[in-house]
Amino acid sequence: MSELQTIILAAIAGLVGGAMNALAGGGTFATLPALIALGLPANIANATSNVALLPGAATSAWNFRDELGPVAGIRVRVLAALTFGFGLVGSLLLVLTPSKTFDIIIPWLLLFAFVVIAFGKRAADWLHQRVTIGRPTLLASQALLGVYGGYFGGGVGLITTAIYGLLANIRPRELFAIRTAMLAVANLAAALVFVGFGMVRWWACLPMLAGSIAGGWIGALLGKRLSAPAVRWWTLLVTGATTVIFFLRAYA
Repeated sequence: MSELQTIILAAIAGLVGGAMNALAGGGTFATLPALIALGLPANIANATSNVALLPGAATSAWNFRDELGPVAGIRVRVLAALTFGFGLVGSLLLVLTPSKTFDIIIPWLLLFAFVVIAFGKRAADWLHQRVTIGRPTLLASQALLGVYGGYFGGGVGLITTAIYGLLANIRPRELFAIRTAMLAVANLAAALVFVGFGMVRWWACLPMLAGSIAGGWIGALLGKRLSAPAVRWWTLLVTGATTVIFFLRAYA
């Protein structure tokens, strides 16, 4: 593959990933396979993808800033602090994970994200007919989301949507602002660690980063117009296809 083709592929993957993150999350499902196709080991590809998607996530979060507000009475600053602190923990875990081990773990993380987004709404409806969830459970869940976002990040926006719906009974459209904000915070924490440990391949990261900025802005604009079912089915399609590909890659 020529240098120009590499740049174009990385930029297009960043554009799609940035738009997906703005719409429902799951941008890693577009960027990670592209980086592996360009020859990067899985853990290095994940770190590079994380840094490349950070500006796009920040762009989307800025676009939705007027819609930010407390979640179940918990201030955004508290949720952001939890996400950042535990995002550092998760990203340090990735630094310590050998590439071959990460190859085996990735498909299961992708499958988890797919199952959560596919069945999260039904589970939320069932749960809220029977129990009331307190703030400590939501805070603990946010800490775990921070670890997951720092370690892998694939589908963390989708999982955030499902868990907030499950625990706080908030519908997906109402979560665009807080989800994109938490995604940006988790990406920032991980980016600091990955850059510090030299895990980012800048020749692939920079064109992908440029694409993600444009994608984040476009996705945020589309998110205000598209119906929730359209966003959900598109996300499920991409997530499911990527999960199958990574299972075949790891175990076939």
